[in-house]
Amino acid sequence: MARRRSGPGGESGRSGSGQSDSAASAGGTRARTKQAGPKQASTKQAGATRRDAAAQAPSSRSIAPRKTEAAPARRTRDPAATRRALLAAARTEFAAKGLAGARVDEIAARAGVNKQLVYHHFGDKDALYLAVLEWLYDEIRAAERTVDLAGMAPAEAIAHLIGISFDHLAAHPDFVSILTDENRHGAMHVRRSGKLPTMHSPLIALIAATLDKGVAAGVFRPGVDPLQLYVSIAALGYFYFSNAATLSTIFKRRLDSRAAVATRRAHVVDLVMNALRP
Repeated sequence: MARRRSGPGGESGRSGSGQSDSAASAGGTRARTKQAGPKQASTKQAGATRRDAAAQAPSSRSIAPRKTEAAPARRTRDPAATRRALLAAARTEFAAKGLAGARVDEIAARAGVNKQLVYHHFGDKDALYLAVLEWLYDEIRAAERTVDLAGMAPAEAIAHLIGISFDHLAAHPDFVSILTDENRHGAMHVRRSGKLPTMHSPLIALIAATLDKGVAAGVFRPGVDPLQLYVSIAALGYFYFSNAATLSTIFKRRLDSRAAVATRRAHVVDLVMNALRP
């Protein structure tokens, strides 16, 4: 094998070729670096922009509402007001449709409350009906208690009591309607009430005492039963208003007009007072 010659074609040439390759490689790397420069600069610039934006943007903590104002007060429930609203709505429904025709959901809707509150406050429709009856009776007893039977002259006291009873029926036709409906059911709800009997007993006792005073004063005849007197006073007004429609049709007269009611009132007072005179 021939020995390699040194010189341009020998090791020296090979070394020169290597240097050229290294230079070429370095040149290519520098070229690629120059080409990549703008992209890297752009990436750095975008990163800086994002950092600047992040620095300028408010943090989630800074935009959260500060609890400097008190939270609005929660709506408080008023059970007493709800009960009153249900009773008023039930009174209207029972007077118009009776116990059988009235519906619990309609009563609740009229009162503006949830249907379940009817059961919560009263238990069922029958218990609500009794509560309305007790309310109606309590109203008329309260009106009658405004008469100071003990402090008035006997004749004046009884005449005043007759007028108040009649006026109350005239002003509360729903009382007449519901009472008629309850009698249709055989007074089944009144029978359950422990409150209603206690309302009437004191009144009957006061009427009895007033009659005794009138007998002693010579203005009333003796032997008048206070219970019968009370029933007669109530009946003379109640029948008139409960049957005003049929009576007006039969006799072709408006018995529910203001003038007709005033005439009837005067007649009832005069009739009862004449029945009591000696």
